[in-house]
This record gives sequence, structure tokens and C-alpha cells, in this order.
Amino acid sequence: MQKVIFIIILFLRFIPSPFGRGEEGAAFAQPAEYKITRPEYIEKYKDIAIREMQEHGIPASVTLAQGLLESDAGNSALAVYANNHFGIKCHKDWTGKTYTKDDDRRDECFRKYNHAEESFDDHSEFLRERDRYSFLFELRKTDYKGWAEGLKEAGYATDPGYAKRLIKIIDDYKLFQYDRIQETAVRKYEKKRTEPKITPPTVAEFSASRKVFLNNDIKYVVVKEGDTYYKIAHDFEMRLWQLHNYNETGRQTCLQAGDMVYLQPKRRHSRTENTHVVRFGETMYEISQLYGIKTRHLYKLNNMQEGQEPKAGQKIWLKTHK
Repeated sequence: MQKVIFIIILFLRFIPSPFGRGEEGAAFAQPAEYKITRPEYIEKYKDIAIREMQEHGIPASVTLAQGLLESDAGNSALAVYANNHFGIKCHKDWTGKTYTKDDDRRDECFRKYNHAEESFDDHSEFLRERDRYSFLFELRKTDYKGWAEGLKEAGYATDPGYAKRLIKIIDDYKLFQYDRIQETAVRKYEKKRTEPKITPPTVAEFSASRKVFLNNDIKYVVVKEGDTYYKIAHDFEMRLWQLHNYNETGRQTCLQAGDMVYLQPKRRHSRTENTHVVRFGETMYEISQLYGIKTRHLYKLNNMQEGQEPKAGQKIWLKTHK
């Protein structure tokens, strides 16, 4: 009997459905050479681009246009195998994973990320942290043409027509609408907060039950009893992966009352403190959370190997290299 049932199932498996492909069937029928279209790419990453604009000040239209152009709408080998959507090369300050491919020269080193979202975040930091791009942040977020011309002027790409290509993509797909949507949202949000409140200068009320503090110019909350990453993400309408990414934690990490949870990416160095003296049992990760510095950059500032822990009494540099 079991043999008969097996033969029937096998026979039915190869009979084409008269109803065409459903959503599940489409996943199996999709050809291996299927490429993401530009509209699909925009729909997939627009929210991330808008969020990056809110956190770092780079127009969402420019971020999306660069991603579309640099990654061939997410279809390039660099995007597929290294999650690198902006063609950012390793440079001497990169300590993460790498991917090698031919570009201007043979076997050039490019940055490799675990997720595409990390590429968007690193792209924002890349522009924000380098002096040659600083003049761009004086432009309005809606001045996408100025940003495109400025990126070319600052040497982001060697293509002489780079700015024109970005502008054409933005105009063709009306990406400028995302810059304006965010601007409108910010105005509405600020309008809601016009009610007089008595709060310390570094504290902002974002939720009726939570206060948001600033450390190293990064927003964070203090964990309360019973808090989880999921609950905090829900309270601030964020995605769970964001909190884990910003705080460099895994999904199994448990929180304790009094912990700091950052709502934005940590920075490459401290903007105020120069050094920290290590207490007994203190780890590099704990120091990175204490000062709002990404762990890998803290290791680099101190010429230490990743995974190496400091000794009690050791001086850790936070702003400049050891």
C-alpha cells in the first residue's frame, strides 16, 4: 500500500498545474539567472535609505541611486557574494571580512558584509567620517544634484559621468520623493514635540514610558527589568536586527537591568574622552558600550588583536591611536 501511495505522489509531482504558478511555486520555478529589477531594488531598500538619511544626513535618493549604480541593482558579484552595494574598497582602516576581485587593478580588496544592511550603514559612516566629504553635509537633504556633483568632485568614483548617471537614476525613478517624505515626517514629529517639557538637555522623550539619552552623540536607552531586545525594538518601531547590529550582539543575547542599548550605530572613536583605565574583569566590548565606540575600531585605536582582552589598570585609547 505504501508503495502505491509513493508512486501516485511521484506521478502527481510531475504533472503541470493547470492554475499556473502560485507564490510558493514561483520560488521554485524562478530561473537561476533571475535578476532583481531596479523597481524591486528600490522597494526593498528604500526604508533603509530613509533611515540612514535620518541618522546620518545623506539624502535617501542619493543612497538608493548609488546602490543601484554601484551594485547593478543588487545583481553584481560584489553585492551577491559580499553584500557590498557601494563598491567600497578595504582601505587601510578596514579590519572586517574581505572580497577580492579585479577593478581598476587586478585582485583589489573590497569590504565584505554579513548583510546588505551593514553595507548601507558602512556607506553612511564612510561618507560621514572622511573630511573630503564633509562639505556635502552643508547641503540640504533635498539637493540631490548638489550631492551627486559633490560626490564626483570629492573623488568617490573615477567615472567622469558619475554625477550625471546618479541624477538620471534619481529623476527616472523619482527617488527625490523619499527625501521629501522624510523631511515632512521630521517636521510633523517636531510639531508634536512643541509642548513644554522639563527635561535635562541630553534627554529626549520619545515614548511615554521611556527616556532616550545621548552618549557620544548617539541615542540610547537604559534597560529596565524585564526588557528584551524585541520589546525595545517594538517600543521604538525599529527592526530587531537593527538593535543587534548597533549593539554588536547576537540574537541569543540577554539583557540585564541597567544595560545600555543603542538606537543608532556606534562611532569610530569618542568625541569627548581621550582614554579609559580598565577595571578588573572589564572587557573591550563593555568599554565599547560605555563610550559608544564600535568594538573593531576600539581594537584598532589600541593596536590590539580582535578578541584580545585588556588587563586591569591598562590605559585604553578612545579618541586617537595608541
